Amino acid sequence: MTLKLDTLFINANLATMDPNIDAPYGAIEDGAVGVKDGRIVWVGRMADLPEYGAEKVHECDGGWMTPGLVDCHTHLVFGGNRAQEFEQRLQGVSYAEIAKAGGGIMSTVNATRGINANDLYQEASTRLIDFLYQGVTTIEVKSGYGLDMSTEIKMLEVARKLTEDHICVRTTFLGAHALPPEYKDNPDAYIDLICNEMIPEIARLGLADSVDGFCEHIGFSPAQIRRVFEAAKKHGLAVKLHAEQLSNQGGAKLAAEFGALSADHLEYIDEDSVKAMAKAGTVAVLLPGAFYYLKEAQKPPVNLFRKYGVPMALATDCNPGSSPITSPLLILNMACTLFDFTPEEALAGMTRIGSKALGLDRKIGTLEVGKSADLVVWEINHPAELSYWVGDVANMNRFYKGVSYE
Repeated sequence: MTLKLDTLFINANLATMDPNIDAPYGAIEDGAVGVKDGRIVWVGRMADLPEYGAEKVHECDGGWMTPGLVDCHTHLVFGGNRAQEFEQRLQGVSYAEIAKAGGGIMSTVNATRGINANDLYQEASTRLIDFLYQGVTTIEVKSGYGLDMSTEIKMLEVARKLTEDHICVRTTFLGAHALPPEYKDNPDAYIDLICNEMIPEIARLGLADSVDGFCEHIGFSPAQIRRVFEAAKKHGLAVKLHAEQLSNQGGAKLAAEFGALSADHLEYIDEDSVKAMAKAGTVAVLLPGAFYYLKEAQKPPVNLFRKYGVPMALATDCNPGSSPITSPLLILNMACTLFDFTPEEALAGMTRIGSKALGLDRKIGTLEVGKSADLVVWEINHPAELSYWVGDVANMNRFYKGVSYE
């Protein structure tokens, strides 16, 4: 029986990242991948390739194919930048001190409120190009720099518009990112606004896939985040959480209680919260770019996550204040050099586990039959080179985006 294909990739070494394949990286050397209607329909060795008919055949010349990279935590849509605050931090002013003085997130809020949607889209599109050139086929984009109904909607609409044939954008409503000046003396009233007006309207418009919050002493309390999560669940939205970045507020345990897709940052998480995440299946999204940029000293407890089997994803956390980074490959290197990841763990963190952090692990993240054909071919001799080269982009020679999974 002839295998009927739209596209066949031949003579590729496959880093399938399939945990069911008993080899580092789920590797299949001298392999091929067949695609039909945007989905993978055949994966295996060239020697086992059945008789086929294909409209297009791509010769990979012994390069390494991986799943498309997944950046599961970004703040890609924003106005302005915070280069002046960067100078302040170099002079010894802390991130928390800048935030308390009215800078930080609020300076970006003011810039984002003041920019029109078209210019906001153009700025975000320019940043997105870097991700595309480094093999990203799925990216999450958060709101959170509006903190009012109209600007939050504007940000989410811009993020949705970024979706094109070659990339999928997942959107997250992050209204509970910071306290807007209009509510500086009444934070619970702002939580009321988020829960009773913003989440229902954003859900009605279909603009968000999930809801996030910033559970921190300079953000919102666990009790306030609980209300946000309850509203999200009521409207059928998944939840995620910025937790334990600067202190231990118990956010990760709260995220696990609600079955969150992920808890992110986690430098100050305790062992009980790690256990709770393991039990709930909540992904730990680690963000070495922010750790590096803020000159933090407390590392996330990678060995505890390994001990209890908490899956670890990686992401750029691209944002104007604490991680102005648009290089996912740089993050792979940082995870290895700063957080003691192995190169295989790093690549899994931005493919298979990154997809799990977005609730998409049944659709993308590995080279398996039935999954979307999100593929990248790299001119490298070993998958470890993706972590070895510091932010290098010259080695990607082709990527292919499969079906939409909306």
